Amino acid sequence: MSASATPHPVPGGADPQHIRDRLPYLLRRNLVQRGARAFLESRGCVEVETPYAVPTPGEEVHLLPFRTLHEAPDGARKALFLHTSPEFCMKRIVAATGLSVFQFARVWRNGEGSALHAPEFTMLEWYRPGLTLAGLMDETEALLRAVLPPTLRYGDASLDMGGPFERLSMQDAFARHAGLDLLATGDDADLLAQAAGCARRAGESWEDLFFRLLLERVEPAIGRERPTFLTHWPASQAALARKDPHDPRVALRFELYAAGMELANAFEELTDAAEQRSRFMADRAARKAQYPARDDWPMDEALLAALAHMPPCSGIALGFDRLSMLACGTTRIQDVLWINH
Repeated sequence: MSASATPHPVPGGADPQHIRDRLPYLLRRNLVQRGARAFLESRGCVEVETPYAVPTPGEEVHLLPFRTLHEAPDGARKALFLHTSPEFCMKRIVAATGLSVFQFARVWRNGEGSALHAPEFTMLEWYRPGLTLAGLMDETEALLRAVLPPTLRYGDASLDMGGPFERLSMQDAFARHAGLDLLATGDDADLLAQAAGCARRAGESWEDLFFRLLLERVEPAIGRERPTFLTHWPASQAALARKDPHDPRVALRFELYAAGMELANAFEELTDAAEQRSRFMADRAARKAQYPARDDWPMDEALLAALAHMPPCSGIALGFDRLSMLACGTTRIQDVLWINH
């Protein structure tokens, strides 16, 4: 370029000054990552890598994957998707080896973008054979204490990381913050609306209203003074989790919140292949009904076959970028990403 040439403008996220301005956050992110890796390795977890482009990206109804195309040397073509989670492949490794494993995985979720969401981000997932959901809560609590300071200010919240984290069942959370008996509503949307004292929106299902109340009344109120594990979700929200043998109305699942922000989602893993197939089929039917124009993909038969060899296990997906946001005190996920597009 000549001295008189005018440089082409670059997007804000790629501006060199923008990167330099965020360098303290980015270096802090690296420290958190090194600390989390050391913590998990000290507990016998093995770091693994799994493919990002896969035939089956996941089965969560509302997540939209990125689609790509694999072209083989012989000209054959096959649709692949950038995974929305490394969960399926990681469970196959656990089933084959019995090892505790973890991964800092890049994951993709199309159509997402906000101060807390990016279409491409980093998930820290780990799977612990022999650990119950309560044991995984203990371990997750210890990991956060290992990589975060004992007191955190985040937005208008001040978090005590030194004391025990709160453990609150979904039933108790709705009683406390929404004033209703959640499990008594079953799957009756009208009954849930009546109990919540709100109007049911046109076409709103029980699940839709459940998540609206969770978002509006419960999430903003929890994890304000200390992180909160929100446990024992309604069985309809079991996903890949076992149902509680003591109360089949709920699933052995928790989400972790801090300052009103969701950090992690965890299950005591379902190992019954027949039940898992049935849940996948139900998810596929729901996805087809709600999003008829979206891509289809093959069932992950390798995962279902592996479940027969899966030891009792608990697993967790923790949003690593959000953990870094907490460590840095920033409320924008873009501040802890090296490059923003």
